[in-house]
Amino acid sequence: MKLVVLDGFTLNPGDLDWQPLAELAELTVYERSSCADILPRSQDAEIIFTNKTPLDEATLKQLPKLKYIGILATGTNVVDLIAAKNLGIVVTNVPAYGPDAVAQMAFAHILNATQQVALHSEAVKHGQWTQANDFCFTLTPLQSLKGKTLGLIGFGDIAQAVSKIALAFGMQVLVNTRNADLLLPEGCRWVERDTVFAQSDIISLHCPLTPETQNMIDACSLKKMKATAMLINTARGGLVDEQALADALNKGELAFAGVDVLSTEPPKPDNPLLSASNISISPHNAWATVEARANLLNIAIDNLGCFLAAKPKNCVS
Repeated sequence: MKLVVLDGFTLNPGDLDWQPLAELAELTVYERSSCADILPRSQDAEIIFTNKTPLDEATLKQLPKLKYIGILATGTNVVDLIAAKNLGIVVTNVPAYGPDAVAQMAFAHILNATQQVALHSEAVKHGQWTQANDFCFTLTPLQSLKGKTLGLIGFGDIAQAVSKIALAFGMQVLVNTRNADLLLPEGCRWVERDTVFAQSDIISLHCPLTPETQNMIDACSLKKMKATAMLINTARGGLVDEQALADALNKGELAFAGVDVLSTEPPKPDNPLLSASNISISPHNAWATVEARANLLNIAIDNLGCFLAAKPKNCVS
């Protein structure tokens, strides 16, 4: 069987091994594929792996040999799942390959704001400590996490990993999910979403992007938050109205934001968050530790192996 990886570079820029995948099928790996590349590169493929290269209904209808799509991610919006199902194409994803990695990035943004390590390191390098009158100096007040309230919107694998870190820091954890009866770990408490907005010192988003959650953080919800609060988004950029967030940051109506995702990636030069005050932006790489990427590839290989053995798993179509 012929297998085409349409956009392998992000998952494997050269530090992982494609060979176990090549042992399952005749493998061709492309680092990146434009929309114009998809059909000529996939025409004879029975198996396609994609990370962010879109496979819509019109494209799928022109790939009569295609039997299987392996999404090299957890999110499935890059594939038209209804069309795939109607065409008899099995689609799988890779769930829970790196919740610890994303949780780690969430707290990297949090600690960046509370400890200001980068700010003070640069000041030291520019001689401000050598010129200080005291044995230490601070450019801005530092904050302790102990006793502060973290609000989690969504409580999947990543949010659960975030909650464990928060509890280790001595934080209070509020959780809002669609299921109010969800059994939560000790130290976590389910509350209404407006309570998360009103009571949290830090709010971290961990829900999927759906029509219901699109722009859930807008001007109205931002006004419900404390002016001293911090917003963290390692989920999906579309959860946030970026202009509203930029306005709140620039006006001092929100203290800080840390985001790993934007509504369009790479971002357009006029994205308002790129020039907003009091924000740190990482380029959608929270998931991309070596360990998480290796785990993702291993799960994707296992998914394909199970499909070839007529025992498909992690199916989303």
